[in-house]
Amino acid sequence: MSPRISLIGAPTDVGASARGGSMGPEALRVAGLQQALQGHGAEVVDRGNLAGPGNPWQAAVDGYRHLPEVVAWNRAVHDAVLAELRLQRLPILLGGDHSLAFGSIAAVARHCREQGRRLRVLWLDAHADFNTSLLTPSGNLHGMPLACLCGHGPAELLALADQVPALQARQVREIGVRSVDAGEKRFVHEAGLEVFDMRFIDEMGMRHAMELALATLDANTHLHVSFDVDFLDPEIAPGVATTIPGGPSYREAQLCMEMIADSGRLASLDIVELNPALDLRNKTATLAVDLVESLFGKSTLMRAPAQGVR
Repeated sequence: MSPRISLIGAPTDVGASARGGSMGPEALRVAGLQQALQGHGAEVVDRGNLAGPGNPWQAAVDGYRHLPEVVAWNRAVHDAVLAELRLQRLPILLGGDHSLAFGSIAAVARHCREQGRRLRVLWLDAHADFNTSLLTPSGNLHGMPLACLCGHGPAELLALADQVPALQARQVREIGVRSVDAGEKRFVHEAGLEVFDMRFIDEMGMRHAMELALATLDANTHLHVSFDVDFLDPEIAPGVATTIPGGPSYREAQLCMEMIADSGRLASLDIVELNPALDLRNKTATLAVDLVESLFGKSTLMRAPAQGVR
């Protein structure tokens, strides 16, 4: 069955280290995301942009920058994503910075509990995003969403979820990580997160990493992909604020997306941290759309389409 997709824009950079991510949703639209998905047989509705507070651009308070604004945006994201899931639609969150993943994935986790489904989260990112107020050097909440989802964060944000923690570390697979703060690294190990970092990918290959990341999925599994565009090597994707050299190449990224599509389990998606202010003629947005097409069945191989993509 062709997926019924809802696009949800969240134009904010309140959780980020640089301005410009608020323009990400429009850049993805300009790059033809809706038309590309429709070209693969999806029924796509663009719900427009959510509303929320502006970026006050202030210093951190008690280890968090812009916490009230981040909470407000995540509340809006949570409610919008949950509403689409309850309509049996596949929500795609157009960010915006990665702090928004708290609201998005908290909604997905809640829906899975309501439906009695298993949840697997693939976190495609150059960063672990497992900082806390005690570990962060900056206070930027876009470096903390996964820790918050696992119950380590400010009470105001955790209260948006239907339970704390919203997510268990064993439900997550991180892929492409190559920049982790020292204290954060220890915390990742303590939490037991499964991380396929760039050294693993260099040594074992993207195929093996994805085989392990997608292992044990079944028909009762909801697969959520949180795609931070800085996952990609900045040589091919310069339009992000936190560029980290040594990321996946175009072909490695395509293989990653194609294997997710082959699983037939994709049921929700975040696209975050695209910063058009730092891009070259919308190059990164165009690449992101190309890769999202691969998530929904575009393949360089002559294969039959995957069955079961929701």
